Amino acid sequence: MLPELNAQEARIVGCLIEKSVVTPDQYPLTLNALTNACNQKSSRNPVMKLTPGEVQHAVRSLEQMHLVRVEESFKSGVQKHSQRLCNTRYSEFQFDAPQLAIVCLLLLRGPQTPGELRARAGRLHNFADNDAVVESLERLIARDGDPLVVRLPRKPGRRDSEYMHLLSGTLDGEVKVESEAPGPAPVPPRVDVETLAERLSALEAEVADLKRRIG
Repeated sequence: MLPELNAQEARIVGCLIEKSVVTPDQYPLTLNALTNACNQKSSRNPVMKLTPGEVQHAVRSLEQMHLVRVEESFKSGVQKHSQRLCNTRYSEFQFDAPQLAIVCLLLLRGPQTPGELRARAGRLHNFADNDAVVESLERLIARDGDPLVVRLPRKPGRRDSEYMHLLSGTLDGEVKVESEAPGPAPVPPRVDVETLAERLSALEAEVADLKRRIG
């Protein structure tokens, strides 16, 4: 049975996974470092403004679910936090590097296409192409037990479908298959420069992948 994380809990677990890979020398994280990681303005969607008290409250909930471990140094009295969702001795989930990168990115940034996941993987994992991303996504969908990822209906105007994690519960009523009779075109939301740059990187990766297949 999968845990049902709220938005703050998902952000905390995602941050702990990310920092364990990207900055292992600074992991486990202090409360202050974890709060800063949750509130990063880059590589997060949505951007949050959590207080240390809110992070600590969410951590207690995650401790009860055995998804976060808090250790206190007897010398300094400083508490440090590590994740237990995956890839630890007693974790139910044991991911390889590609799967770990995907789960981490979905926890931190919500639904994304394979091209976006590849472009954003950065220091988490270097995917050879979009097919490699899809292969790992499909393994997360077809795993023994409950699937961890689901493919969403493709949005109008988008070449690929987005994928989302299921660690915050199953799809709600807002996620529906596209109806046969299309409604009025939605007004596109404003997009910041960083997101535009990432979409451009994802598009360039897809073009390069297509050129490789054709050539």
